[in-house]
Amino acid sequence: MKAAVLLEVGKPFEIREVRLDAPQPHEVVVKVRASGLCHSDLHTMKTDFGWPMPAVLGHEFAGVVESIGGEVTAVKVGDHVVGNLISACGDCPDCRSGRPTRCTDPGAIRRAPGDAPRLTMDGQAVTQIGDLGGFAEKTLVHERNLVVVDDDIALDRAALLGCAALLGCAVITGAGAAKNAAKVRFGDTVAVIGCGGVGLNVVQGAALAGARRVIALDLQPAKLELARTFGATDVINSGEEKDVVGRVREIVGKGGVDHVFEVIGLPQTVRQAIDLTDVGGAAYVIGKMKPGT
Repeated sequence: MKAAVLLEVGKPFEIREVRLDAPQPHEVVVKVRASGLCHSDLHTMKTDFGWPMPAVLGHEFAGVVESIGGEVTAVKVGDHVVGNLISACGDCPDCRSGRPTRCTDPGAIRRAPGDAPRLTMDGQAVTQIGDLGGFAEKTLVHERNLVVVDDDIALDRAALLGCAALLGCAVITGAGAAKNAAKVRFGDTVAVIGCGGVGLNVVQGAALAGARRVIALDLQPAKLELARTFGATDVINSGEEKDVVGRVREIVGKGGVDHVFEVIGLPQTVRQAIDLTDVGGAAYVIGKMKPGT
């Protein structure tokens, strides 16, 4: 089959022939019909995060189950599925307590070191980023990395607009940070630096939690307008406002906000997040930082 393979960090994808192994007992072969392109893929292409190369990226895919291993129970052949980026063993105390995002052994869903790789190219193992590798005609994954969706959901919509983003990226990261990590409460004040897919969902999560003020900061007016539709009460164009910290303090009427979320991954915006935080508040760094930053 063909796949878009990253051979080296800093280089573009190359379309190569990749061999897919037969599924083991809990593995599933999915024929990929659509795959979203996330900014995290771009980060991985440009920055060495330690992933072995070559690699197949793509964690927002949707497709149809083509074949399954002998002990698979989560899906059946013909099911429409989307990828789930959260790998979880299913057996550790956190998994058994319904907290798979805190799994202590996510590597358990991968093949053992002595087993044949799931993907190979010219006899060499190919890494599946996020245990998924959706930039390919087909992918071979553990059944825990798939979620079944209704057949009447168009697969391009499932991958690009809804289910994969819900399960694989923006919503769980953004809204999860606001509701689960920060535990934003009714009446709190919130600032969000960066209003891309993840930042907009921080805005949404904070608004749903009942925050009194949700202040969105970005350089692009279009993103700020979109942030209003997600629940932002105030927006600030950081490129036009000379005193961002002062403006935020003016909006909330005190020394800063209760929760500041940095969703870009730059040293200067992390510094700004700390400056915007009130006494007793907290700053949350969500943006993916380069190693050594």
